[in-house]
Amino acid sequence: MLFNSFDFLIFFPLVTLVYYLLPHRYRWAHLLLASCIFYCAFIPIYIFILFFTITIDYIAGRLIEKSADKKRKHFLILSVLANISVLVVFKYLNFLTENMNVLLSALRITTHPLPFLNIILPIGLSFHTFQAMSYTIEVYRGNQKAEKHFGIYALYVMFYPQLVAGPIERPQNLLHQFYEKHELRYENLLHGLRQMLWGLFKKAVIADRLALFVNPVFQSPNDYNAINLLIAIFFFAYQVYFDFSGYSDIALGSAKLLGFNLTRNFNHPFQSKSVTEFWRRWHISLSSWLSDYIFNPIIINYRNGGKAAILFGLLITFFISGLWHGAGWTFAIFGLLHGAAVIYEFLTQKLRKKLSKQIPSFLYNVGSQFLTFSFLLFTWIFFRATNLEQASLFISKISSYSALYFQYIPSQIFGKLSFIVAILGCIYVLILERYLDPELDMLNHKPFLDFAFCTLALFLVLSFGVFEHLSFIYFQF
Repeated sequence: MLFNSFDFLIFFPLVTLVYYLLPHRYRWAHLLLASCIFYCAFIPIYIFILFFTITIDYIAGRLIEKSADKKRKHFLILSVLANISVLVVFKYLNFLTENMNVLLSALRITTHPLPFLNIILPIGLSFHTFQAMSYTIEVYRGNQKAEKHFGIYALYVMFYPQLVAGPIERPQNLLHQFYEKHELRYENLLHGLRQMLWGLFKKAVIADRLALFVNPVFQSPNDYNAINLLIAIFFFAYQVYFDFSGYSDIALGSAKLLGFNLTRNFNHPFQSKSVTEFWRRWHISLSSWLSDYIFNPIIINYRNGGKAAILFGLLITFFISGLWHGAGWTFAIFGLLHGAAVIYEFLTQKLRKKLSKQIPSFLYNVGSQFLTFSFLLFTWIFFRATNLEQASLFISKISSYSALYFQYIPSQIFGKLSFIVAILGCIYVLILERYLDPELDMLNHKPFLDFAFCTLALFLVLSFGVFEHLSFIYFQF
């Protein structure tokens, strides 16, 4: 079920109303049933995959807590392997098979290629797999007590606002909230609805309208010249941001209406002055997950390696980050490019600090933001391209000599309001985003402005929103 669908418009208020009408002791069951219905709206049979991993991790968590050191580690490994196995089979097996066939053919070992599995990737598999793994790891580390209530643990994994695209929650933040009795508060109602409205505005008005230009260009890049490709990449930067942050806003807002506080996933990432800073602001729940469970264990285990251990940890972490986004070499390169940039920033931090003192702070900050954003645009070519050939075509056409000249821009850009929407997106990022930040709450005690902004957002959604059941980009991960 999509947040931007008519089905959700009926589902959400009904689930919320029943939730507050029910006695507290029955609310977990109501939310679990609602979450099952929400997930089954995609491919119903895949809910059994979720129940399989939920059962394994629930049992593993109980056994880890009760067992001695060696057995505890074995149960943790069993749980992690079960989750990774499901992820590999559904997400990475065909990618591995494809590359194995290429290798076997190149070595002339066999002329019969290995068969591919004809399966569809379960929606949001990477998100709830990482969330489930964080539970058993935290129980193993002693930071979280094993959950005794199977239904509550199942709800921790399946809680519908963040089930298919995060944020990736930790058990310490979410599990205890299912035991707390939540009352319907005016503050939660106001903040939740406002955040959901602005999330829908980001998705339907900006992201999906930009997609009307971006998608055809990436589907047939040969039909467009260098200027068109540059515009498409620029538009995609805003498309992916408003698409994903829009989902996160709706997720956080809908949870807030139920009385739950989810982890913030974005903190004005386009204001970043470095790639390192960008990953502290973009998809925060994933970045912190990779830092806690991949990067930190590597540098702890190889602490005698000094700086080399840090560089190795960064490279491995970003390589995994790339592949987490998708099973393809384009995503692997995307991750490695970001890893290389962060390594460069780590190695040159003293030099750049000296340089910042010799340049006026305003120029240095603006220049840093421009260079960071330019780097992001380049790497998003690999993120959005369907294969390496398409990514290479984009880069070669953009870097060609003809790209230096003004070229014809198709009228469809103007006809579909893409330029206007892009400008609207820029204004939002540069001016309104901080003003409308729910955590800063700058609209508090300003009811007239609050009402004016919400009315404007609703008007724009109803007038210019695209409602063609366009899925959220991060659903494919």
